[in-house]
Amino acid sequence: MAGGDKSQESDVPRQKSFATPETLKVGCIAMVYKEGKTRKAEILGVKDTKSGKQFYCNFDNFNKRLDEWVPLARVDLLQEVEWPNPEKPKDAKKSGGQATKKTAAPPSKKVQKRPFPREESVASEGGSTPHPFAEFAATQHSTPSADGNEKLTLALDLDATPGAEDDDPMDVDVEKSVSLAISAKAQPQENFDREEEIEKLRVGGSMTQNQAEISRIRNISKVQFGRYDLYPWYFSPYPETFAQEDLMHICEFCLMYYADPKSFDRHRSKCTMQHPPGNEIYRDDYVSFFEIDGRRQRTWCRNLCLLSKMFLDHKTLYYDVDPFLFYVMTTRDDKGCHLVGYFSKEKESLDGFNVACILTMPQYQRKGYGRLLIQFSYELSKIEGKLGSPEKPLSDLGLLSYRQYWTENLVEILLEHNERDERCSIEHLAALLAMTASDVESTLQALKMQVYHKGEHKIVVPTHLIKKHEALKEKFKTKPKRTIIAERIQWKPPVFTASNRTWGW
Repeated sequence: MAGGDKSQESDVPRQKSFATPETLKVGCIAMVYKEGKTRKAEILGVKDTKSGKQFYCNFDNFNKRLDEWVPLARVDLLQEVEWPNPEKPKDAKKSGGQATKKTAAPPSKKVQKRPFPREESVASEGGSTPHPFAEFAATQHSTPSADGNEKLTLALDLDATPGAEDDDPMDVDVEKSVSLAISAKAQPQENFDREEEIEKLRVGGSMTQNQAEISRIRNISKVQFGRYDLYPWYFSPYPETFAQEDLMHICEFCLMYYADPKSFDRHRSKCTMQHPPGNEIYRDDYVSFFEIDGRRQRTWCRNLCLLSKMFLDHKTLYYDVDPFLFYVMTTRDDKGCHLVGYFSKEKESLDGFNVACILTMPQYQRKGYGRLLIQFSYELSKIEGKLGSPEKPLSDLGLLSYRQYWTENLVEILLEHNERDERCSIEHLAALLAMTASDVESTLQALKMQVYHKGEHKIVVPTHLIKKHEALKEKFKTKPKRTIIAERIQWKPPVFTASNRTWGW
């Protein structure tokens, strides 16, 4: 199965028989109605809600984000259910002889202090109300295939052309990343030590979640957010009482959350907020951007992290929002400024990252808003006079959005240089786009555009990319592309004291 528990798969076939609502349990594989037909699904969780018992199902050959809580009425009990195989008994030969020797308590495990790791993270397994966190992600991943298309050669001088690194975080294999998340369900984290996990916390804008956190079951079934009904994709650490609710209400302006409709209506009658609680630094006829200090608006930013965590699964901002700035994009109408998406940014990034976490709300996805978020982050980098880059490693979904943005801009500049018969270096391309040289080169390599021919480094632009670029230009003649107008940005790089840019524990 696409998201099944691999630990239960073995050569021994599962037992099949009919089930009742009382005997259905975690690990069963049943036929469940989805999109008008019955599909095989594994039950990963069971909970009792106000409307009755619900089952958390992972459907065969469906992405993990399409897992959902389903009521009993959608489970087809007229078809047989596959029961999980019993666990194998432990090997008596290995455990029996050593058990008599080791009667004393095992020595306590020491926490080894070490520099914060690049790809370790913090899980929240204990406590009734975990800290909020946010993530970094976007849409689906695809890797351009090397085909036999005709190619246009641009004789560009590449001053520095180092080889590709073996562990380049930009080169993400989607199937591998998905399989890791799937297998994590069979390997829950053992001996969780909160102090040890905090010791691992890296001072960075976001951290890759550990496998135990990735595999957590989605706890919120449905959210009413403004005039939209949202169906969360992933787990978010809201208070445990919300897991028993069929519908959670979130105020689209202050982001406070309620379970009782009467309480929410009373709040809406009193809430006077009509825009994010920060400075508006950009406005055009389409969108507005607000800059929000996580230290000054701690509650609002934490609520934003909780909300975004329901739709992001790869990386997480944990424990504290104080060291971050949040740049929130909104649309405007007569009722106020409505949240479209945001990205967070460290007040002082040791690695020079200009984005820590980024999200477009699901009701606004695939409408060009994600591209505006990415472009705005690079416009801020240009004002700072720096080369920007999103925090690595990128998720497979985030990689697609960024690589699409990088590809469009690089192809446009390269074709312009080719028309003028000009030569340029990777450093020159990076300076024009405020990108790091490593991002420029990794994009060229991923698209098979960087070659060495007749003793000279060249960039080869595939014909399909040229045709795609020309088609976009024709499309934009009738429907202009929305872009950020740099002259309208009213912003200066903020300067913080040491106490304002560190964690506030």
